[in-house]
Amino acid sequence: MSRAVSVCLLKGGIGKSTTSINLARELAHRGSDVLLVDLDPNGHTTTGLGFGEEFYSEAHLGDVLLDDAELEPRELILETGFEIDLLPSNDRIEQVESDLGGVMMGSARLKQRVIDPLLGDDYDYVVVDCPAARGKLNDNALYATQNLVLPMRPESGALSGLEKTVKRLITPAREHFDLEILAVVPTDLRDRIDHDRPTRRLVEALVSKPNIASKLPNFAYTDPEVFEAIDNGEWDGDLPKPGIRHRSAIDASIREHMPLRDYDSTCDQLACYDELAQIVEEGEVAR
Repeated sequence: MSRAVSVCLLKGGIGKSTTSINLARELAHRGSDVLLVDLDPNGHTTTGLGFGEEFYSEAHLGDVLLDDAELEPRELILETGFEIDLLPSNDRIEQVESDLGGVMMGSARLKQRVIDPLLGDDYDYVVVDCPAARGKLNDNALYATQNLVLPMRPESGALSGLEKTVKRLITPAREHFDLEILAVVPTDLRDRIDHDRPTRRLVEALVSKPNIASKLPNFAYTDPEVFEAIDNGEWDGDLPKPGIRHRSAIDASIREHMPLRDYDSTCDQLACYDELAQIVEEGEVAR
C-alpha cells in the first residue's frame, strides 16, 4: 500500500530534517520507490542532501502550488544518488505562505498537484519535511499526507512543542479530515535513564500518557515499571537506552550531505530508522 507521511512538529531544531532524510532512505532500502518533499522554507533537507545551489533556483515548488503554475512537479524532482528522489525547497517558498491564502482551495494544492499525481504511480511513499511554524504550508502537508511522524529532542520545550502541535495543528485538522499519528519519535537522546536528566524526563513523560505511549516505536518505549524498579533499587539488568541515541555519525552524515546508511552502514541507530520505516509501511506501531 502506498502512503504519504509528514514529519512535523511546531518547534525548530528537533530533528525533523534528519528524521525525514533517514526515514525516506530506509523506506528505499526496504525496496520502495520514495520521494522526499522539502516543504520547510529553511531548506535543511535540501541542503542536507547537498543541493545548496538548487535551493536558490529560479523555478521552485511554489510555482507548482500556485494558480499560475505551469510547472509539473516532475520537472523539479532531483535524483539524490541515495535511492531516493527529492523535491527541493527554495529560499522564496516562504512567500508562498501568504500567496496560498488568496487562492481557491489553498490548503489542498500539495495534494492536488504533487501527492495525487505521483503517489502510487511514480512512488510508493512520499515523505514531507514540514515547517516549524503554523501556516498554509503545514496545512497543505497535513491534508496531503494525513499521516504524521512527530520527532522530539529531550530539551526544554519539547513537551510543550508536542502539546502545541496537537492543539494548533492536529485537533483543528481532524475537524475536517482523518489525520493519523503514526509515531512519536524521541531523537538525539544521550543520558542514562537512571539519572534525573532530560532523557529520563522526556521518556518517562511520554510513556506515562497512554495515548502517546501507544505511538512510541519499540526502540523508544520503556515500561513505566522499569522506572519504578530503578528508583526503588530493584533493577539489576542492563539499563534500557530508549529513543534514537546521539551518535557522531548521524551529525557527520548531514555535514557530508548524505543519509546515515550511506555515511556509516554499521551505525547501530540504523535499526531505529528501519523500524520507523516499517511503522510507515504498516501504518501503525506493532508492540
